[in-house]
Parts: sequence; structure tokens; C-alpha cells
Amino acid sequence: MDKPAAPAPRAVLFDAYGTLFDVYSVGLTAEQLFPGRGEALALLWRDKQIEYTRLVTMSAADGSRYRPFWDLTRAALRHAGARLQLKLDSEAEERLMNQYRHLSAFPDVHEVLLGLKARGIPAGILSNGDPAMLGIAVRSAGLESLLDHVISVEPARAFKTDARAYALGPRTLGLPARQILFVSSNGWDAIGATWFGYSTLWVNRAGLPLEGLDTEPTRIGHSLRDVLGFFAAP
Repeated sequence: MDKPAAPAPRAVLFDAYGTLFDVYSVGLTAEQLFPGRGEALALLWRDKQIEYTRLVTMSAADGSRYRPFWDLTRAALRHAGARLQLKLDSEAEERLMNQYRHLSAFPDVHEVLLGLKARGIPAGILSNGDPAMLGIAVRSAGLESLLDHVISVEPARAFKTDARAYALGPRTLGLPARQILFVSSNGWDAIGATWFGYSTLWVNRAGLPLEGLDTEPTRIGHSLRDVLGFFAAP
């Protein structure tokens, strides 16, 4: 006998950076500033940014090492520039940081958020970003009317994948984690959210292998449009 289908989630939370907003779109500006080195700078910048979130979270359980994501993003840019031996003067730094404020949204973001709204499904963001930078990114992409919640980890003073960060979703929505679909294009984030107890979708745009930790997200897709597959058509 077939198992009954799991009930549809009652709300959706999206990771922001890398999932709704293309963090590597800064590579275009980086390439203009440093011809032939833009992609390398964008990749190293992102890796160091995430490394710093883990470092400050893991180094102090009381949150005393916490620094806003914006500050860590700037520190990561400076490190990446120095490591690649680029002449990152104050003007170039501000151009790149300003570009990070206004990252391009992926082409399917509006379509999916409109689809959720048509189905009456609350949608929001749960992100490492601090409130100010998330507010600018959401407004720049024209998403204000399509999101019911924009949740920053800042009140937890801990970054994902810390349970204190993930706990902000159920607390804000007033729902148990298992009734919330958490969507991320970052494999580590999808696994962390799965461990916390969310229903999860890993949007694996790059066709990467699953993390080797004996855990799978609820579903794996290749586009944000796979979110709508959890719900009946309106």
C-alpha cells in the first residue's frame, strides 16, 4: 500500500544570498575593476564570508563574537583582495560593497513568489544578512509586496547553521518547523535546516553532489520553481 502523501507545508522560508539573490553577480563589477580576476575574487570573497560566519558563531556560544553580516562581508572582501594580491583601494572596495547591496535576483524569483501568493501560502526570508542589507536587497529587487516576513539572524547573534538562527523561523511564523518549507541553494544550509526539523528543498542549480553526511533534504530540485511542486495549483 502506498504511503499517504505528506501534507503540504503551511509556509515557505527562503535563504536569501545564493538562493534568491545571485551572490556571484558581483563578479561582473569585479571583472571591470580587475580584468581576468573578477571570477576568482567573487568566489574567494563568498567562501571567506561564509567561513567568517562560522568562525564567529563557533568561537563563542554566548554570541559575544557576533558581528553583522555586512561587516563580515567587508572583512571577507579585504582578505580576498589581499590573498589575490589585488590593489583594492577604498573606491574599488565601495563599488563592490555597493554592488553587494543590490545583488541581482534570479530570474524565477518573482514567478515563484507570485505563485505562492496565488496559493495563499505565506512566504519569507530567513537569512544571515543583517536587517539593513536585507531591506535594501528586497527593495532593490522589488520583492516587498511578495514577502510576508524578512527574518535576519541578528537577534540570535548566531549564523546558520546554528540552531538559534533556524529557531527564528518557527518563532516568527508561529508554526512548528516541520510545517515550514525551508528553501536554500546552499547544500550545507539545506542540511542544517533538515537537522533542525524543517521540511527542506535544496535548489541544486549547479548539479553538485549531495553533502557526505548521511542526510538528505526532503527534496532536491534544480530551480526555484520546484517550490511550487509542494503545493496544489491555485
